[in-house]
Amino acid sequence: MDRVDVNRRRIPWYVSVPLTFAVITALFLAAARFDWLPGLPNPFAERSVDRSGPAVLQSVQNMSRYDAAAGNFQIVVDLDHEAAFLPSSVLGNRTLYVAAGTVDAYVDLGHAQVTVSADRRTATLILPHAQLASAALDAKRSYIVAQERGLFDRIGQFFSGNPGDQQQLNVLAVNHIQAAAAASGLTARAQQNTTLMLQGLLKSLGFTTVTVTYH
Repeated sequence: MDRVDVNRRRIPWYVSVPLTFAVITALFLAAARFDWLPGLPNPFAERSVDRSGPAVLQSVQNMSRYDAAAGNFQIVVDLDHEAAFLPSSVLGNRTLYVAAGTVDAYVDLGHAQVTVSADRRTATLILPHAQLASAALDAKRSYIVAQERGLFDRIGQFFSGNPGDQQQLNVLAVNHIQAAAAASGLTARAQQNTTLMLQGLLKSLGFTTVTVTYH
């Protein structure tokens, strides 16, 4: 039998050394990634650093309104993007988003018409009807519950994020909360609270009859 030349089958050192180093590095990263060694630092760990600049005051607005009531609302936004001729597993996405927010109801006291009797015992106030402020979304209590994406959407999300999706969810949530506040009778409660507040205030100043109306 012919002898096998062992030296000819050996891997050259300039190949074996980098290969060994690569294998050791891969094992190290895998151990850190999957927590095989609890004491080993995780090179994939992330940390958040806030590098935002200081807030700049742009304007100051004097307020004459009385915030008489506030409503807390929660809505589940179900946003579904569908393709016309492709199944949702290929193209399309659906997101369930729980949004929480508040809406204030206020009365503008700056436009009040006040009439006081000569003996300062009777006061009549005419106020504008209560209005709803813009809905304010609570970011700490709003979150995505579930999200389904088609194949093409997942590929697109991998290469580039789409902040427009979150913005659209927020806009829809604010619109739904605003509509719910308009149908909730919040302005009626605000007018009732404003009337009680003004009657209590003026009666403490000596008025015996206080009439509050809205137009």
